[in-house]
Amino acid sequence: MRKFKINIYADGANESDMYKMNRNKLISGMTTNPSLMKKSGIKNYKKFAKKVLKKINKKPISFEVFADEFKEMEKQAYEINSWGQNVFVKIPITNSKGKSSKKLIEKLINKNIKLNITAIMTTSRVKNLMSLNFKTKCI
Repeated sequence: MRKFKINIYADGANESDMYKMNRNKLISGMTTNPSLMKKSGIKNYKKFAKKVLKKINKKPISFEVFADEFKEMEKQAYEINSWGQNVFVKIPITNSKGKSSKKLIEKLINKNIKLNITAIMTTSRVKNLMSLNFKTKCI
């Protein structure tokens, strides 16, 4: 029988909940996104992220780009990556028009940007993603 290591990531945008989850030894890291932040009433994404990163600075934490065009996603990825050593950039596998972000993902991987690829997966999308040559740790 094979043993699998499972990592649990807490998803949310409520500061106190995030800090509580950060203290939980069962939680491997955090993840959030613009829609969760909007739901929590957060108006300034960067300010929120920088504040959270002062307390969550050891476990991985993922922040998602919010652009839909790939050039802007790339620009946001570099910005988000600069926020901390434990930061992963969440990139959707496709934009809202259904266009693959594979080329952007490859470019960011080649720049050693830590990524968290978000997707609703179909078999064909999994095969397409698996053709990437991952050179960095992705969560």
